[in-house]
Amino acid sequence: MSSDGGAATSWIGVTGALGLSVTSSVAIVICNKHLISSLGFFFATTLTSWHLGVTFITLHVAQRLRFFEPKPVDVATVVSFGMLNGIFIGLLNLCLGFNSVGFYQMTKLAIIPFTMLLETIFLDKKFSQSIKASVVVLLLGVGISSVTDLQLNLVGSIISALSIVATCVGQILTNQIQRRLEVSSTQLLYQPSPYQSAVLLVAGPFVDKFLTKRDVFAFHYTFPVVAFIVLSCSIAVCVNLCTFLVIGTTSPVTFQVLGHLKTCLVLSFGYVLLRDPFTARNVVGIVIAVFGMGLTPTTPSLRVPRRV
Repeated sequence: MSSDGGAATSWIGVTGALGLSVTSSVAIVICNKHLISSLGFFFATTLTSWHLGVTFITLHVAQRLRFFEPKPVDVATVVSFGMLNGIFIGLLNLCLGFNSVGFYQMTKLAIIPFTMLLETIFLDKKFSQSIKASVVVLLLGVGISSVTDLQLNLVGSIISALSIVATCVGQILTNQIQRRLEVSSTQLLYQPSPYQSAVLLVAGPFVDKFLTKRDVFAFHYTFPVVAFIVLSCSIAVCVNLCTFLVIGTTSPVTFQVLGHLKTCLVLSFGYVLLRDPFTARNVVGIVIAVFGMGLTPTTPSLRVPRRV
């Protein structure tokens, strides 16, 4: 296969991964919002542990059926990587629990510039002025459309800072491990998923009880609740796979940019499907964010597979 053909094939694959990532992420947010807001299932951390558990089971069955070949990765890397990812998911949930929604959104906005800073310092990565400008436009738009109140407190601020660091490091490691060990997104997701799930399975009920003052084991599980939990876990398999695929084939910064596009789409679909409040400020912010998204190139980070 020629290099041009390989680049074209890779670009099609990345574009498909980006589209599937956006679609599945928006779908799971809408599903979880109904589960939490309408059905009263407030146990987000425990639900996330179930997502990871189902993802591992699905991938285990897939590799047993030889849909992909597991690639050995040293135990220390797998365990530390899995635990780090489990911790940053838990920290993001704690961040939302200890802070206002507005401050939580500001925390998510801070992940992009902090990721760029870490990659510049430790990986000697250079970002062009056009990329920096487009990220500023994107963050401005998302901030206008999604950030509301900003209530600060010491504990919440500390947790917010820790969640930013853990998220950035986890996503950078995802990218670096895939490149260094030459493993696919499926192989890398399969290896640490039981450790990620174990961390949240143990910590999830305690975190959720601390945040909600309710016990996940005492919850009344009706048929609609169980049905939406199953649907949420099913969509999560696609979300988790797309997360590793997008980070591995593009970059952590591109993944975060994509995440903010999802935020705008969730706001839009929330208004259309769930009749959430929607103001002129939301519209202006979404338009600015989409414009910034359009200015942000993804191709410089694209990897073209080598011909074997």
